[in-house]
Amino acid sequence: MAYGRKISVIGLGYVGLPVAVAFGQKGRVIGFDIDPDRIAELNKGFDRTNEVEAETLAESDILFTSDPNQLSSADFHIVATPTPIDKAKQPNLSPLLRASETLGRQLKPGDIVTYESTVYPGATEEDCVPVLEGESGLTCGRDFFVAYSPERINPGDKEHTFTSITKVVASQDPGTLETVAQIYESVVTAGVYRAPSIKVAEAAKVIENTQRDLNIALMNELALIFNRMGIDTHDVLSAAGTKWNFLPFVPGLVGGHCIGVDPYYLTHKAAMLGYNPRVILAGRGINDAMGNYVARQVVKLLIQAGLSVKGCIVTILGIAFKANVPDLRNTRVIDIVTELAEYGVQVQAHDPLVGEQEARRHHYDLDILAYDALTPAHAVILAVPHRQYVEMGWNGITKLLANGRGIVVDVTAELPRNHVPDGVALWRL
Repeated sequence: MAYGRKISVIGLGYVGLPVAVAFGQKGRVIGFDIDPDRIAELNKGFDRTNEVEAETLAESDILFTSDPNQLSSADFHIVATPTPIDKAKQPNLSPLLRASETLGRQLKPGDIVTYESTVYPGATEEDCVPVLEGESGLTCGRDFFVAYSPERINPGDKEHTFTSITKVVASQDPGTLETVAQIYESVVTAGVYRAPSIKVAEAAKVIENTQRDLNIALMNELALIFNRMGIDTHDVLSAAGTKWNFLPFVPGLVGGHCIGVDPYYLTHKAAMLGYNPRVILAGRGINDAMGNYVARQVVKLLIQAGLSVKGCIVTILGIAFKANVPDLRNTRVIDIVTELAEYGVQVQAHDPLVGEQEARRHHYDLDILAYDALTPAHAVILAVPHRQYVEMGWNGITKLLANGRGIVVDVTAELPRNHVPDGVALWRL
């Protein structure tokens, strides 16, 4: 227990599981998820996200369950469900609202509900609270209380973890705010920042990733320009980076369930209020188009090599949305695959962290082959620089080319350019 409270965590993904583990090392926690397979894996000490080691899971006092009735034994509830976008790139609050329905049926007088999911400003109080009230029959602010503490988990990052990142907290009244702050302070060693309102905390979370998205969009646009000039983008960034206040952003694919999604929550809310956001959507447009751009560059390189594009074999290394994580949500590598396929290219993929079953689960019709099963290719695209790929270097890459010769596209510029093997044409963003 933390400050006399028994904690439940609803949603045990990248965000919820580390939260449950942190509190589970202090006392009993109810860890709830609607996926029975996820619960079964966690009960066996296996985390498919690779965020928590089996030993750490074993050290944590967590009741992993998919039985919502277990939530009634807790009185401090942390909701950490996904907040994706739909095909029209509009916010999809369905998982969050379903979690609110489930939790609402278990609420008791005196309970506190803290949302960690990324939302647009106002969603907690305007969308979630009515659901909690409707399902519980209780009144928010009198019978139960609501807070917001935006997640800052960075998948695959073992340095910046839940306990080592400053936690922003906000609530609807000062008393609840202090309770929430003290509970998080019991596990977050980096400290807690008390925001003046829930809307401020919601907005702070959204702009954190929007700022990163726009900075990367600028780098991607520079890459488009410098490619036309015959200038290597990373050479330019290295030179510019010698100035003390030049920000160290680089071009690349922007996917995942944070940077590639959160800006759309802010622009959606802005549009609802009658404002048409131009800069944010322009950045999103650039970043969402980069996978198609990379694919078209590969096609040009194949033509320049005197090859008939249709029927060419291209190997893609890495299909996850970022390096060293097994997550496929909103991966922009799939844009490369789709675009190449439209040109008649035969695409084969490899990812040491993602299995074919996982790809099918995300509705990607893509064969993910073992490294030794890959057919010699005309081109290799290092799309996601997983640690295994970086460590194997040029030797591992050229083994995948027919006769060790062909085209290599290094999307994130991880391969040493001063050691390009003979017979290899290198291109990078």
